Amino acid sequence: EVQLVESGGGLVQAGGSLRLSCAASGFTFDDYVIGWFRQAPGKGREGIGCIRRSDGGTTYVDSVKGRFTISKDNANTVYLQLNSLKPDDTAVYYCAADYPWLRFDGTTRNWGAWWGQGTQVTVSS
Repeated sequence: EVQLVESGGGLVQAGGSLRLSCAASGFTFDDYVIGWFRQAPGKGREGIGCIRRSDGGTTYVDSVKGRFTISKDNANTVYLQLNSLKPDDTAVYYCAADYPWLRFDGTTRNWGAWWGQGTQVTVSS
């Protein structure tokens, strides 16, 4: 059974940084993609970007390019580095996974076979 567990959320002041982690387990195949999404209060879930396990290739949505960085270790943990945080970044952050042949378009309509439970990030002004 695939499991994704996020950690690292918390309260941070505007301009600060956080690093979120997503520990993945239970995959029965060698390659997959881990994506990061967030959902602010009263809004839909929006994609941030993704990383492929096999080669570390990343894709980002335009709105967060330059501030957020996705990386991975040599095991099964993926990270989301959040820099220059703003109050508008307050949201629940989720990691999700899917097969590498599916295109990550930042929406949940056709992507995200497995999901974590989310971790809260609150940015104070």
